Amino acid sequence: MPRTSRRTAAFTESVIREMTRIANECGAINLAQGFPDGDPPAALVQAAKDAMDAGRHQYAVTWGAPELRTALAAKLTRDTGRPVDAQRELVVTCGATEAMIVAMMTVCDPGDRVGLFSPFYENYNADAILTGATPVHVPLHPPDYRFDPAELRAAFAGGLKAFVLCNPSNPCGRVFTPAELGQIAALAEEFDTFVITDEVYEHIVFPPHRHTYFATLPGMAARTLSCSSLSKTFAITGWRLGHVLAAPELIAQARKVHDFLTVGAAAPLQHAVVTALNFPPAYYAGLAAGYAAQREILCGYLDRTGLAYTKPEGAYFVMVDVSPLGWADDVALAKWMAREIGVAPVPGSSFFPAPEHRFVRLNFAKQSATLHTAGERLLRLRRG
Repeated sequence: MPRTSRRTAAFTESVIREMTRIANECGAINLAQGFPDGDPPAALVQAAKDAMDAGRHQYAVTWGAPELRTALAAKLTRDTGRPVDAQRELVVTCGATEAMIVAMMTVCDPGDRVGLFSPFYENYNADAILTGATPVHVPLHPPDYRFDPAELRAAFAGGLKAFVLCNPSNPCGRVFTPAELGQIAALAEEFDTFVITDEVYEHIVFPPHRHTYFATLPGMAARTLSCSSLSKTFAITGWRLGHVLAAPELIAQARKVHDFLTVGAAAPLQHAVVTALNFPPAYYAGLAAGYAAQREILCGYLDRTGLAYTKPEGAYFVMVDVSPLGWADDVALAKWMAREIGVAPVPGSSFFPAPEHRFVRLNFAKQSATLHTAGERLLRLRRG
């Protein structure tokens, strides 16, 4: 038999999705994979039923149903303060997962170098490898997960075709400041580098922190491919609806990549989600406030365990330092927690390029009752 491709040997199956399977097998509370355990807004569910009843079962326009792109452009115009052209600057994708690989394949060739902060969401490394590019890691230093400007400059100076920026950050919960984003923008300009942003948690930001859309920085609209999704904002992670926003000349190429990767996202769901894009501003304020309350529940239990953690500024993940528990292997610890504690985390090593076994990631995108039950179980890890 011939061998399989070299690229498939360069990364593993998703550890996050593996932990979900383990949680399902042993009945653990799944604080690994980032999805809510409640229902989406009722009006959105009804819109999906209505779309199916209306016969929206065949292909939509490849790069997105016109009414969805129109509604999405209107929302992005409000959010970013700059006009977005629904016809020339958007492509709708199968979630932000596809948006990211589309963006990377649009601007990178085999042999190019792609920069990303570490810890990183595990897909980014795989996306670079599948594109034929080489990932270049710039550390965010725990516990506050700030970058060293000298290390960031060295990465850009080494020759990057693109830099991946997740803001708010998964897994560490950083919301990058305007000053930090300005440093990245200056380097992108100096070294003529594309920036691919993952902004799926744009509306899950906790005061006093604020989200800044990278493409709104001076000079960045022309070199930024902004990726996001509707999954986290509207609690529809299984609907797989995302998008890429970029300058027309970039979107013209991205649409070709998207077309031959997936053809298009699910047609009835594209029509349905227009309802959610017309929700009033109060919806987004309530979303952030709700997640802030859930953050306090989980962090309150972590305080009682005595384990150190970094309180997230945005997104819905907490990185917890489990090194006092004495496990040399965080993967083994995560599986033990699922089976013996009844709470499934993500082993932190899946977010780092080099061996790093001090952390697990927990998510608080759960109902209060779920978090209280999980928290009581986590107290079995109590130190001192």
